[in-house]
Amino acid sequence: MFRSSLQIRLGQQLTMTPQLQQAIRLLQLPALELKQAIREALEQNVMLELDDEASDDDAAEAMIHLRDNSRDQEAEDSTAEFAEADVTSASVTSDERWGEPATTPASASTWSGEDATQDLADHRGQSLQDHLRWQLDLARLDPMEHSIGLALIDAINDDGYLIDSTADLMAALRPEVETSVEKIELVLTAIHAFDPVGVGARSVAECIELQLKQFAPGTEGLETAVLIARAHLDLVATQQHSALRRTLDINEQQLTTAIALIRSCHPRPGSTIQSHQADYIIPDVYVRRGLHGWTVDLNTSAIPKIKLHQQYAGLITRASDHAVLRSQLQEARWLLRSLEIRNETMHKVANCIIERQTAFLDRGDEFMQPMVLRDVADAVAMHESTISRVTMGKYMHTPRGIYEFRHFFSSHVGSADGTDISSTAIRAKIRKMIAAEDARHPLSDSKITSLLAADGMQIARRTIAKYREALQIPPSSQRRKKSVK
Repeated sequence: MFRSSLQIRLGQQLTMTPQLQQAIRLLQLPALELKQAIREALEQNVMLELDDEASDDDAAEAMIHLRDNSRDQEAEDSTAEFAEADVTSASVTSDERWGEPATTPASASTWSGEDATQDLADHRGQSLQDHLRWQLDLARLDPMEHSIGLALIDAINDDGYLIDSTADLMAALRPEVETSVEKIELVLTAIHAFDPVGVGARSVAECIELQLKQFAPGTEGLETAVLIARAHLDLVATQQHSALRRTLDINEQQLTTAIALIRSCHPRPGSTIQSHQADYIIPDVYVRRGLHGWTVDLNTSAIPKIKLHQQYAGLITRASDHAVLRSQLQEARWLLRSLEIRNETMHKVANCIIERQTAFLDRGDEFMQPMVLRDVADAVAMHESTISRVTMGKYMHTPRGIYEFRHFFSSHVGSADGTDISSTAIRAKIRKMIAAEDARHPLSDSKITSLLAADGMQIARRTIAKYREALQIPPSSQRRKKSVK
C-alpha cells in the first residue's frame, strides 16, 4: 500500500523576476510600440510624469544629427558623382524592361514601368474603386448605366483589370437591373476613359492597347505597337525580335520604336492608386562621422521622456491605505530602470556594429564585413538571444541611409586567400558588374563567376545565380539588347 510522507529536497531553479521579464519585453519593442507602451504606463501609473524639458532638448539634438548627416551625405554624393561617372554612363537604362527604375539622369524624367507607381501614386488614402466611383458620379449616365458602372467597378481588381465575365455581371445585376451584353460593353467603354488609363481591361494586351490609344495618331511606330500589343506580346517578352520583324515585315528601327512605345505603358495601371499611406521609419540611433571616427547616439526623441512624480512620491507613507501607491511607485522605478537597461544595451550593440562595419560606412556595400549574432554577443558579453531582441525592428540612421540593425549581419563566403567575404558585399559587386556591362553582350553567371575569381573570390556559379535572383535581376538572355542597324 502507498503511504504519504513529507520529504525535504534541495534544488536550483532558474526563474525570471517580474523586473527581468519587463526589461526583456521592452528590449525587443520597436520605437513605435515602445512609445505606445510608455503612453499606457503614464495613463495607468500616477507616479510617472513626462519630462518636458528633456523632451525639448532631445528634439533639438535630433535635428542637429539630421542636419549633420545630411551634410555628410551631400559631400559623399558630390565625390561619388565624379568617381562613378564611367560606371553610370555604361549602366542599363530603364527601357530595358518593365519595372526597373532609371539609372541615368537623362532617363530619370521619362515615364516607364514601375517608376510611374512611385511618381503618380495617390496618397489620399483612397482606393482604386473609390477613385473610379467618383469619376462615375461625374459621368453623364442614366440610372441604369450608373448601376451597371457600379457593378463593373466592383469587378475590377487592385491591378485595374476586369475579372468577371459579362454573363456573371448580368447575373449579379438581376433582378434589379435587366440589361444586355451591348449595354454592358457600352458602359465599360466609358470606364476605359477613366483615370488611370488602361483600367477596366480584361487582358494585358487590351490594357496596353488602351494606353497606346492615348498617343497622338501620327506618333512614329504607333500602328506597329498596336499590332504587337494585340497579338505578339509573347514574342516581345521572350526577346524574339527576328520573328517579330518577319511576321510584321518591318525593319529593326521600326521594331525598336514600337517596342519603346509598348514599354512606356503601365502593365498594372490600378497599382498607381494606393489605398494606404506610406509607413515611416523612426531610427533608434544616429550614426555620424566625428573628429575621431564614427560615433553613435541614441535617438531619445523617438520615445517620451518620463520621470518619477516627486511630489506624489513624497506624500507616500507607511499607512495601509497607501499600499496601492507604494506598488505603483515600485513599478515606476522598475520601468525607469528597464528603459535605462534598454538604452545602454542598444547603444552598446550599435557601437559594436559600427566598429565592425566602418568600411561599409566609408566606402559602401562592397566593403560590408561578414558578421553574425555570435560575433556581437561575444564582443559585448551578452547572450545571442539578447542580441537578436535588440536588432529586431530597430533602425540606424547613417549618412548612407536608414538601415535595420539586421542589415549589417550576413553570411560569409570563403575566398581564395582564406578570408571571409560578406554575402552583402558579393551581391553589391554583382549589381555593379551588371550595371556596367555592355547591353549587347551581357555578363552570364559563369562570366561573373570568373571575374570574381580573378579578384580572389572563389564562388560557385549556382551561388551567383541565387544572389542575382535575390537582386531581382533577370538572366543574361533577357538582359541582352540588340544593336540598331
